[in-house]
Amino acid sequence: MTRFILRRLVQAALVLAIMSFIIYALIGLMPGDPIDLMIASDPHLSAADAVRLKALYGLDRPLFERYLAWAQAALAGDFGYSRLYAKAALTVLAPRLGNTAILMGASFALTLAIALPLGIAAARRPGSAFDAMVNLLGFAGISVPSFWLALMLILVFAVALGLLPAGGIATIGDGGILDRLTHLALPVATLTLASVGGHMRYMRGAMIETLQQDYIRTARAKGAGELGVLLHHALRNALIPVITVVALSFGSLFSGALVTETMFAYPGMGKLIYDSVLGNDFNLALAGLLLATLTTLLANLAADIAYAAADPRITYG
Repeated sequence: MTRFILRRLVQAALVLAIMSFIIYALIGLMPGDPIDLMIASDPHLSAADAVRLKALYGLDRPLFERYLAWAQAALAGDFGYSRLYAKAALTVLAPRLGNTAILMGASFALTLAIALPLGIAAARRPGSAFDAMVNLLGFAGISVPSFWLALMLILVFAVALGLLPAGGIATIGDGGILDRLTHLALPVATLTLASVGGHMRYMRGAMIETLQQDYIRTARAKGAGELGVLLHHALRNALIPVITVVALSFGSLFSGALVTETMFAYPGMGKLIYDSVLGNDFNLALAGLLLATLTTLLANLAADIAYAAADPRITYG
C-alpha cells in the first residue's frame, strides 16, 4: 500500500506540473496583462514606460520562459503577488481555503448522511411508494440548478421569513460560533440539496444490483437477518461504485461551491478565483486553480485507498 501511495503521489505531481503549464498558458493568453491595465488607468504612463515595465516584470519574454521562471519560484514557495489585494498570493489564499473547507466539509458530510441511508432504504423495496418518492427527490435534486436554488432559499428564508442571513460569513461585530452557523446554513443547504440526489440514486442502483447476487441469497438462506445482510454483506460491495462517483464529484462540488459562494457573497476559494479571473489577478487565479486541481487529485487518491478499506479483496501489491 505504501508503494502504491508513493507511486500515485508521483503521478499526481506530474499531472499537477502539466496542469500548471496549461493553466499558466491559458491565463497568459487572456487579453490584457497587468501592465496594460496600469497604462489604461494612468494616462501619464507612456509607451516607453510600458516597455520598461514589461521588461522589468519579464512580460516581454516568451511564454515558456516565463513559465519556467514562475515554476522555479513556485517550488520555492513564492506564488507571486496579488494585484487586487496587494498581498502575497498564498497569504490571500490561506483564510479563503479554510472557509471553503468548512463549507464543503459540512455539505459533503450532510450529503452522504442523507443520500446513503435513503438509497439503501429505497433499494430494499424497488418499485414501492417509498422508492418512487426517493427517485422523485433524486431527479429533482439533479435537475435544479444551484444558482436558482440559492436564489429561492434566499427569497424564502432570508427575505420572506427573515430567519437566516442572505449572505456573508459573519455579522459585523459578532462573529461567534452561532452567528457563523447561521451564515453557513443557506450555502450548506444549497450545496447539499444540489448533490444529494445524484449520490442517492447511485447508492440505490448499486444496492439493487448487489442484492440480486447469489451470495446475498445464500446469506439469507443461512438465516442471516435483513439488517445484517444489508450492512455486512451488501453495503461494502455496493460502496465500490459509489466511492468512485463520490470522488469524481468532489471536483464538481468545488465548482458548485464557486457558484454558491458567489450567490451568497461567501468569502471562499470559489469566489476568490472568480474575482481574480475577472480582475486579471493572474498570480492569485493561477494559485487558486492549481489548488483546486490538487484537491481533485487527492480526492481520487483517497478513493483508491477507500476501495481497499471497503473490500479486503482489493490489494495494491
